[in-house]
Amino acid sequence: MPHSFGYRARTRHTFARPFRGHGLLSSKFFLTNFKLGDYVTVKVNSNEHKGMPHRTYHGKTGRVWNVTPRAVGVEINKTVRNRIIKKRFHVRMEHVVKSKCREDFLQRCKLNNAIALANKTSEKKQKFIKRLPAQPRPGFTLKLENVVDVIPPEFVETA
Repeated sequence: MPHSFGYRARTRHTFARPFRGHGLLSSKFFLTNFKLGDYVTVKVNSNEHKGMPHRTYHGKTGRVWNVTPRAVGVEINKTVRNRIIKKRFHVRMEHVVKSKCREDFLQRCKLNNAIALANKTSEKKQKFIKRLPAQPRPGFTLKLENVVDVIPPEFVETA
């Protein structure tokens, strides 16, 4: 039970860099464009000490509500006892990555828009694409070719 309660307390493994991932930051951190409303995931990069968020926000996904020259304002939902509070904080760009949580939804929207356009012109109406839960696996027949029969050895009494 540690007695120190500093800002980076208990982050030895959370903020550790991956194997062969130490050293200077690559340019991808600085060349990504963030727009208002984008979904981002807070991923603390311990190479950069400036603009580092608290460890409670590490791994959380939120929306961009403000963009400054070197930082991004992120709004996340934080559970505090029995309620959910919207928390707003600024993080430097090194500690934020674009989230892929909406890729599937946006792809489905594009397909549904294309289907709606096609339905206007054609007589045969096509159904819109919906998300489905995992369906049962299809049945199959087990072929009994080349089956090896195991013959147990005969019991021989030795005594």
